[in-house]
Amino acid sequence: MNKIGLIGGITPESTILYYRILNQLNAEKLGVKHSAKVIMNSFDFGEISKLQTEGNWEKLNELMAEAGKSLENGGATCILICANTMHLCIDAVRNVVKIPVIHIAEATAKQIIEKKLKKVSLLGTKYTMEKDFFKDILTSFGIETIIPKEADRNEIHRVIYDELSKGEINPVSKENYINIIKEQIESGAEGIILGCTEIPLLINQKNVSVPVFDTTMIHATAGFYQI
Repeated sequence: MNKIGLIGGITPESTILYYRILNQLNAEKLGVKHSAKVIMNSFDFGEISKLQTEGNWEKLNELMAEAGKSLENGGATCILICANTMHLCIDAVRNVVKIPVIHIAEATAKQIIEKKLKKVSLLGTKYTMEKDFFKDILTSFGIETIIPKEADRNEIHRVIYDELSKGEINPVSKENYINIIKEQIESGAEGIILGCTEIPLLINQKNVSVPVFDTTMIHATAGFYQI
């Protein structure tokens, strides 16, 4: 059985989701008594968040590369970075390991293509929405990406860092997210990418009238099957 390497703790809440999904997938494949073989390098999110705020991506690259190498040395057969934002550092990881490092945006793009959608909205941290690392990959698959207006981006980001990262589920925040999503659909979005691995704690397909792409589920599944 493959041993999946997780770079986690960014945040613990989303890492828990990855671990749960991987174990569910293995139980479905082999039977309820079975669980996934996982090796994890878990960061202190407080330290990671501080470096993000400071814009110290050089240090973040260094830390992520070290984490990836430790997972490979521990016997991992592939690596998942358990956070959309930290895929800004994926090249630093790929440069030091020989095993696959599965990109969350590439896995998501493949799912969007299967749905035959051409225009989607990307929700996530401000880093994910405003930088190009995720959108560029979607573009390479022929997918147009839109993002919410600035005030809405600020609210999405705030909820992720102040609430969801701590496991807090606020009904008012959920309603705000749903209203933002409705505006994106009105702007032409044929699908909604939950481009932060904590957002599925708050929003799911039942809340949205167009296809929702849960990047946590998509990424964990891609890692499980190593596709």
